[in-house]
Amino acid sequence: MHSPETAPQSVVDTVITNGTLVTETAMFAGDIAIHEGRIVAISSPGFAPPAARVIDATGRMVLPGCIDVHVHFRVPGMGHKEDWQTGSQAAAVGGVTTVFDMPNTSPATATPEDLAAKAALAEAASIVDFGLYGLLGEQNLDQIDALAAAGVIGFKLFLGNTTGDLPCPSDGAVLEGFEILAELGLRCSIHAENSPILFWRQKALQAAGRTDAMAHLAARTDIVAVEALNRAATLAEWTGARIHIVHESCARSLPHIRWWKSRGVDLTVETLPQYLYLSAEESLLPGGHVLRMNPPIREAAHQAPIWAGLTDGSIDMIATDHAPHSIAEKQADRLAPDSIWNVACGFPGVETSLPLMLTAVNDGRLGLPDVVRLMAGAPARAFGLSHCKGSLTLGADADIVLVDMKARAILRADKLHSRGKVSAYEGREVTGLPVLTMLRGMVVAQDGAPVGVPGTGRHLRPIMPSPAPRNCDTTLRAVTATDRPAFGDPFWLQQHFATTRTGFHRPATP
Repeated sequence: MHSPETAPQSVVDTVITNGTLVTETAMFAGDIAIHEGRIVAISSPGFAPPAARVIDATGRMVLPGCIDVHVHFRVPGMGHKEDWQTGSQAAAVGGVTTVFDMPNTSPATATPEDLAAKAALAEAASIVDFGLYGLLGEQNLDQIDALAAAGVIGFKLFLGNTTGDLPCPSDGAVLEGFEILAELGLRCSIHAENSPILFWRQKALQAAGRTDAMAHLAARTDIVAVEALNRAATLAEWTGARIHIVHESCARSLPHIRWWKSRGVDLTVETLPQYLYLSAEESLLPGGHVLRMNPPIREAAHQAPIWAGLTDGSIDMIATDHAPHSIAEKQADRLAPDSIWNVACGFPGVETSLPLMLTAVNDGRLGLPDVVRLMAGAPARAFGLSHCKGSLTLGADADIVLVDMKARAILRADKLHSRGKVSAYEGREVTGLPVLTMLRGMVVAQDGAPVGVPGTGRHLRPIMPSPAPRNCDTTLRAVTATDRPAFGDPFWLQQHFATTRTGFHRPATP
């Protein structure tokens, strides 16, 4: 043992020692050195540099912090459901160190001014890092470039209805929006449900007196998801836009996803723990109305194909669609007796997602490297954050989660750190829990409690690959430009056909 006079002086801020490090491809014993918020060394056990603080991770798995690309922290405008302090505390306790907040707040995040106002709220209160989506809507297409310059993580397109009742843009507006985004290179997350079909069916179901929980699923039958997915992918292929399908719930979508990916469309897909663990049949049980969400939780037969999609690459990542409401808003008899149509859609999920997926590891459905890929690596790559997030690599932010794979807990709504005290997983046992969460080297949650200081979180901006727009001569901007040759001009025709001969996406050669 060193005497006080000869003890080595610390050269880094923190060392995590004696743990098992988990990457997307491997698990191995090792130490991690952290300095000034970043990972500066990864070494064999016992070979890390001297540190001011040493965290003993004996018996723990050491994972990169999770990235949840789909949360609703509800402010501005709906702070009774959630806010940035409560939402980020729930995330940190759940091992999530980065969240992407959706734009359907009040007001919606439709202009740079809206973005700045939301960023200020988040910067003052969040204990995790965050990205903010901008809205892709029919009324703000002229704001897309400015929102991109202001630092959105990406854009959100609501083809189906959601909290906030944002109208679905026309197909013409969607095409124009994709043309703009293709030139910017930012990814567009899409709520892929066909609004005209679902509203038509819902109106007919209500007229027929259907108020039961399964009526919600009947309104949003599988074709609602399959059609919207294919429409979005068609427009993405034509324009070269990068798209992301959120909350994929439908097994019938999977062959289409594989086909579009085989054609080279820059398409990523998320699913949610609720589509893996919960079924529409459960909505018929007492209290099952709380499962109402959009898209709906489908029949149990969808679960096995979606689990398979996580391992075969059809589905790229796990998110949560963390969508809290007040207890009153989730009651079936709020406005009419036992009517599913009056139950608010969605429930909390950011705190429970990692424990549920660790349980899947313990059950043999996934490996821990799969969890790292699905909840850290893939989200970082898809949204331009892999330079700093999503991995245990030199130079990356020290966003780290220590996991006890043997720890057990019973999920209870009243234990959630979210304002939303309604859980779809009430009473479910999980095995595998995050026990310490670090954001850029700072401990923000420990032993199931948030300890981070509000205002710790930072607003993240993506660094995406170079844009790859297609059919640029036919974009609305191109054909309405005042300085372009007139339609039919020989020079225009020569350029147009030279482009379109090579402008169609062809499947890759087998």
